[in-house]
Amino acid sequence: MGKEEPVTLVEVARVAGVSKTTASDALRGSGRVSERTRQLVTSTANRLGYSPNASARSLRRANTGAIGLHLPDILARSEYYMSFVFGVVDKAAEMNYDVTLLTSKHLPAPGAFHRVDGVVLGDPLETDPMVRGLLRASVPVVTCERFTGDASPAGIVLSDHAEMFGRLLDHLHAAGARRTALLASSATTDWGNQLQQAFRAWCRSRGVPALLRELTFGAPVDVVQDNVSALLETDPSLDALICAPDGSATAALPVLRAAGREVGGDLLLAACVDGTPLAHSDPPITAIDLHPREAGAACAQLLFDLLAGTAAAGTVRSLPIGLIERRSTVR
Repeated sequence: MGKEEPVTLVEVARVAGVSKTTASDALRGSGRVSERTRQLVTSTANRLGYSPNASARSLRRANTGAIGLHLPDILARSEYYMSFVFGVVDKAAEMNYDVTLLTSKHLPAPGAFHRVDGVVLGDPLETDPMVRGLLRASVPVVTCERFTGDASPAGIVLSDHAEMFGRLLDHLHAAGARRTALLASSATTDWGNQLQQAFRAWCRSRGVPALLRELTFGAPVDVVQDNVSALLETDPSLDALICAPDGSATAALPVLRAAGREVGGDLLLAACVDGTPLAHSDPPITAIDLHPREAGAACAQLLFDLLAGTAAAGTVRSLPIGLIERRSTVR
């Protein structure tokens, strides 16, 4: 028989007929919970054999029962970032914590931030004043990728984007590509900067020009398509295109077809951010799998470890990523 799954706080709340927050407050002896409800939740937890996560119990600096998560508003429709959010929420639920989404309206005064115990930042933009404000706040902040500005988070979760991007370039070259272009994401993020630098270095090592056009963060579809057209006009001999921004590869498909190019034939196409549409496009598009849900969970875990004192300030952890080869890069 398999190992029996531990009873979760959600199950305790369901059986007791209360919300997860009420159950958590009742078991921690906090919040505005009646004595009758507290006894009901406690007896239910004991009957079901519920045992709070040991790490959650040891959060020495915690006092709000919530962590914050900030993503730029322009990324709200990104599949990658929505998966990242679910990863953070999954881990927080496991630790009996709520997640508060932070917007520019939550911008804290320097040195003060008391609504949450800590904050997760997904791929922080150097130009975002909210990011700078959060990094100056009095609570620990964990970022997915480095912040390229002049502030340092308490913890960082990193992936080796340069190495994986090099593998993608090598894959295209092995498939016959000799004139590869990059539709680049803005270098105002660590991820975008890594990809641009890796592309230029790869091109230099092979003595070929680095054909690149940079998009602003969250550029709309029409801007993406205009830049794809510009790349095709700049170099008609282009035989491979890598699209960095999330969603840009599928946006490029109609432009390439209108130009008479056959994806997977006379032009190879790849993406730096995998997503559901890429697997179901015609042809399916080769992409780098950034494991966004795992990234969100890893950032939240590091934040909880910082709060518990089991990780030191300045901790950097690695998250593996992978390459998914599909028909858009096979001739």
